[in-house]
Amino acid sequence: MISTSDIKAGNVTHYYDHIGVAVVDLTAGLTLGENIRVSGSAEFSQKVDSMQVEHQQVTSAKKGDTIGLKVAQAVKPGDEIVKIG
Repeated sequence: MISTSDIKAGNVTHYYDHIGVAVVDLTAGLTLGENIRVSGSAEFSQKVDSMQVEHQQVTSAKKGDTIGLKVAQAVKPGDEIVKIG
């Protein structure tokens, strides 16, 4: 269920199962500490604890960036990332 405070943040394009990292094309900015929900092949929520842009650890990323996002469960390409408020 999407509430009015939820904002679509991006879509998963790839998943590295051996390190638990999703590659996400962002459609909105994302910052460490924000809460997100993953929807699609998996349904779960988590806090953004670790993300990278071009293999460099970052504290925030902007719309249009492609990030590596550490995720709590396996995801698949096409899964949606939503910021939950």
